[in-house]
Amino acid sequence: MNNQPIFTQDTVVFGLLMLAIGFVFYTSTSASSFWKKFYKYIPALLLAYMLPGALTTLGIIAPEWVSIDASGKLIEHKSQVYYIASRFLLPAALVLMTLSIDLKAVFNLGPKALIMFLTGTLGVIIGGPIAILIISMISPETVGGVGPDAVWRGLATLAGSWIGGGANQAAMLEIYEFNTENYAGMVIVDIVVANIWMAILLLGIGKSEKIDNWLKADTSAIEVLKERVSTYTDKITRNPTLGDLMVILGIAFTIVGISHYGGTTISQFLTNNVDAVRDKSSAMSSFGSQFFWMISIATLLGIVMSFTKFKTYEGAGASKIGSVFIYILVASIGMKMDLTKIAENPGLIFVGIVWMMIHVGLLFLVAKIIRAPYFFLAVGSKANIGGAASAPVVAAAFHPSLASVGVLLAVFGYVVGTYGAMLCAELMKIAAGG
Repeated sequence: MNNQPIFTQDTVVFGLLMLAIGFVFYTSTSASSFWKKFYKYIPALLLAYMLPGALTTLGIIAPEWVSIDASGKLIEHKSQVYYIASRFLLPAALVLMTLSIDLKAVFNLGPKALIMFLTGTLGVIIGGPIAILIISMISPETVGGVGPDAVWRGLATLAGSWIGGGANQAAMLEIYEFNTENYAGMVIVDIVVANIWMAILLLGIGKSEKIDNWLKADTSAIEVLKERVSTYTDKITRNPTLGDLMVILGIAFTIVGISHYGGTTISQFLTNNVDAVRDKSSAMSSFGSQFFWMISIATLLGIVMSFTKFKTYEGAGASKIGSVFIYILVASIGMKMDLTKIAENPGLIFVGIVWMMIHVGLLFLVAKIIRAPYFFLAVGSKANIGGAASAPVVAAAFHPSLASVGVLLAVFGYVVGTYGAMLCAELMKIAAGG
């Protein structure tokens, strides 16, 4: 097996991702009638997500690959572009986008955001066992298996990822002792299905007004938040100097450094001193995740900074720089989508699609009942499926001031992720007759 892409150097890969983003922005701001019509239906953020996916699908770049050395030994390689974007640029973006946050206005959004998040969680919990029941009627071998090879055990790791994130997914692998040789298939389902849903969500942002009209949603609280932030920004807007830009980057990456140090320190302390966190089979093990604490600290410090005079740097373009980082993150996430993977295990992919459809259907049902805006539906879903790396991206696509709503919900997802996934796993075990 040798799936080495054309370009393997991360410097070249990053250049191609920036080329894709540059193309999107150049065409989206073009005066051409063709591009104006094109972007009327296809959001710029969606294209920034899809183009890197196309490069991966065509074998031009890859998030990871295997090569064979002269002795015939397989060597695994992994691009570090996504790691850098998620560990350096994501926390920096969260800081810059929460710098001008109006915390009171965020709380005034009401309970609908939390209701939609919990609905998304419930959709994942019940979606797994229902998907197993449905697929078992069509193709029982797809959801069969015994012992460590039981498919429901593997799907439990998917539940961990879709409610919380990577740390929760790893915890479920330990708790339910799924055969690690088959684990790659579950990762493919996770990436393919979650990325397809991400693309559909981003497409819906361009039609959010129509969706809100269909849902008969009350968007007044969201509009008030956007208006308050925009009004404040207009009041303090100035032409940024080199000093302004350097201070903005200084704020962002100083907090990134503090967040990494704090995240590592806290996770190591808890892992070394708390048995429940150290035990990979424990529901508390996700609190040993350095990424969880890093994101939490960055968000908290960003909120703290919003109460200081540094808040005025929003007028020099703090959130715009944050948006630059978000677009780079989006491109690096899109790079993980290889459409050829769908053909590798179509049965499991179909299980994932049915599962996702139940999650989505429940979200729309509840949104219709409580008249929740599409914004709450989209962010509530991604706070589960995607977590802190995706939820603020989707939220910021509506308006930069809303990114903090996404990350606050995503952090909550880490907390409930393992518990929700364990409940889902037990229900899937019953559905599979195991």
